[in-house]
Amino acid sequence: MKKILFGIFAHPDDEAFGPLGTLLQEARSDTEVHLILLTAGDAGVNPTGELDLGKVRLAEWKAASKLLGATSTQFLGYNDGQLCNNQMVEITERIMEGIKKVTATTPGDAEIELLTFDFTGLSGHIDHIVAARATCLAFFKLKETEKRLTRLRLLCLPASFFPADRTEWLYAEKGCSEEEIDEIVDARELQDDIIKIMRTHKTQQADCDKLLALYGDQLGLNYFIVKT
Repeated sequence: MKKILFGIFAHPDDEAFGPLGTLLQEARSDTEVHLILLTAGDAGVNPTGELDLGKVRLAEWKAASKLLGATSTQFLGYNDGQLCNNQMVEITERIMEGIKKVTATTPGDAEIELLTFDFTGLSGHIDHIVAARATCLAFFKLKETEKRLTRLRLLCLPASFFPADRTEWLYAEKGCSEEEIDEIVDARELQDDIIKIMRTHKTQQADCDKLLALYGDQLGLNYFIVKT
């Protein structure tokens, strides 16, 4: 049975710094992986002084997507750092349009899944939270007529990583308990490839290094809350 997975994220490195192990594993299991991106990440850190950071980060995202094995990519063109409630319905509709565009010719017995961050945005970033909630809204609206849509996977972090609420940057809740986590994907055998793709986002290497230090030998373990 054919399977199609949509990864929907706010910034060009979210797919690589988040659920990359799962996306790689899916792509190498003949799942069609399609990526939908809301912003170019142009408000992010710019250590190399790029004149057009958004253009550079989109190129990094394209390169990472190719290495990941993504079947297609869609960029929606919203402003980095400015996603909000006022845009939520429009973003949801555009996500739905992107999904329908891909699945219009998909076989009738195919399984369709969506994947994004959980409602904390992992870091508390508003863009991440808007992307997650718009994806969830799109999932439940699409399910009214699209019976092939099976589940929504929300990437979360376990309490073993973050046992307490965080305030070092934005406010972010502590990690999820074992009872809150519905699925664990173990793609640690792909660590070398995961690191290679993460480092494709060259402008964001400081964040990459922090995450590699955080995950350590657990790089490739992904935790999900699942909605059906």
